[in-house]
Amino acid sequence: MLDNKKVTELLRKKGFKVTPQRLAIYNALCNTKAHPNAEMIFNKLQPYYPTMSLATIYKTVDILHEIGLINILNVGEDSFRYDANTSTHAHICCTECGRVDDIMIDFAKCVEEVASQSSYDVHRHQFYFYGTCAECKAKLNSKAKVS
Repeated sequence: MLDNKKVTELLRKKGFKVTPQRLAIYNALCNTKAHPNAEMIFNKLQPYYPTMSLATIYKTVDILHEIGLINILNVGEDSFRYDANTSTHAHICCTECGRVDDIMIDFAKCVEEVASQSSYDVHRHQFYFYGTCAECKAKLNSKAKVS
């Protein structure tokens, strides 16, 4: 994750205008592990940037993705999630509450196996796992005990 000066340089180098809103959106993504969607980002930044629109969020995350500063996640919801951690990692999504967490595992053998079996040159990949997070598991267990 880059500091504002480096983000500014990269945006300008790639031909994009640098705005306080764009920097704020990138910083919001860098400072959370929640993998927010556009509406979550909008709600977090709205008090600080009351004139910012949801369209600004969508345009900015597209730009940040285009220049390689964020990843776009599709965990099977109605909207995409965003992640400023661009290192190779998987995600696990709670099927109860929608929480998304990072999973740091080595995919080298899996990617090699996919390439071997398919004869493809694998250029990129995303892995998603689905389950029930500890908090939701505890709630479900407490409900089961009451019933």
